[in-house]
Amino acid sequence: MNKPLSAHDALIYVMVMASAVDSTMNDREMTRIGQLIGFLPVFRDFDDDKLIAVARDCASLLAGPEGLDVVLETVRDTLPAKLYDTAYALAVEVASADLSVKAEELRLLSLLRDRLGLDKLTCAAIERSAIARFRRG
Repeated sequence: MNKPLSAHDALIYVMVMASAVDSTMNDREMTRIGQLIGFLPVFRDFDDDKLIAVARDCASLLAGPEGLDVVLETVRDTLPAKLYDTAYALAVEVASADLSVKAEELRLLSLLRDRLGLDKLTCAAIERSAIARFRRG
């Protein structure tokens, strides 16, 4: 990977990682990624035509040696600290999209929280918010 990542790219890496960590990138998760990019202010200036290339770059890194650690480090080093909680919230959104969070996804969230140095209370609030949003009536 020669070109530097943008904050947009790093946030997309987080979502791709959250989708791929359980070895299945399902349609619900991919649809959710597209929806988030389409309506969140943090992606306002993102060129949607780049999404597939960015996701492919992330998948290539994940498939490499120590891929998860490499992507986590890349995300941490690329994002400004003010977007760390946003990255965590995006990971939670994608993990929750299929209405069940698997053990692998929980482990990724823990790794992401630790790598970004987020406090447990902030993460618990983000997770609780997702539970409320995705609850069935």
